[in-house]
Amino acid sequence: MRSRAVTESRSVVVTGASRGLGLASAAHLYRHGWRVVAAMRSVDTGMAALRAETGAAADDPRLIGVRLDLLDEDSIVAAAAAIAAAVGAPDALVHNAGIASAGTVEETPMELWQQMFTTHLFGPVALTKALLPGMRAAGRGRIVVISSAGGVRGMPAIAAYSAAKGATERWAESLAGEIAAFGLGVTVIVTGVFDTDIITDHGTQTFRDFEGPYGRHHATIDKRGRAAMKIAHSPEKFAKELAKALDDTRPIVRRSTGIDATSLVVSNRLLPGRAMHQVSRLAMGLPRQGAMRPGVVKLGIGTRALIAAAKVIPRR
Repeated sequence: MRSRAVTESRSVVVTGASRGLGLASAAHLYRHGWRVVAAMRSVDTGMAALRAETGAAADDPRLIGVRLDLLDEDSIVAAAAAIAAAVGAPDALVHNAGIASAGTVEETPMELWQQMFTTHLFGPVALTKALLPGMRAAGRGRIVVISSAGGVRGMPAIAAYSAAKGATERWAESLAGEIAAFGLGVTVIVTGVFDTDIITDHGTQTFRDFEGPYGRHHATIDKRGRAAMKIAHSPEKFAKELAKALDDTRPIVRRSTGIDATSLVVSNRLLPGRAMHQVSRLAMGLPRQGAMRPGVVKLGIGTRALIAAAKVIPRR
């Protein structure tokens, strides 16, 4: 077990630290002796929330706010310089910042796809590249990438999010192979459903047209998604898992938080792709293949029962 003195000397950068999982994580790590660099778009608002959560003083050297907008290259460069000036080479870098969207591929505008990949992949890559020389020279450091169920399997109606998270996981795996020889490691945390908004400023960006061709999809997915929120985990649970991940020592570690995420990760390893497709379809209540072709009549439960009975009743 690490001594408290050693723990207190460790520094961690947490992106997206102004709310949700990032806020809970930054607060938890601060309370456990870490020197926390909280990277966020709005430093004044975010740091006020963090200080209220932790009771830290405005001049506390263990809680440092840095402005970071992953959509702005100049902001990333400035943030990396500010981090280096504040703590040198950080002991850990947690890529937590993220946004979410809902809508099918056909409905989602290309601008959102660009924003999604910049926030989840291009921005984190740029920040990591800026900090890696110092971390390599120090011969230590853990880079933590936050994934989700959507990164394990491509999920209907969140294609942009799933694609970005999946790409982020592949980047993390590649990075781990490159930096292990220098004493650095990577951890991927697959998250389940948490009671927080993974978002833009005003909630999940939605492009769902409930009256359009995918309305039937959206209706069932929305209903089941709301039911899933009843068992959502608290952000504090994630923060505790993150704290454990920062003590990982192997070159690449894959963790999952929550029974929902763990079940999906295990199922995806054991079941073939076609089986996972059906599992996802049934879980979301989506129509079977071909059920919505033009001219196909949707039969009610009673009609389907009569047809099934007719198939088994012997003819005279």
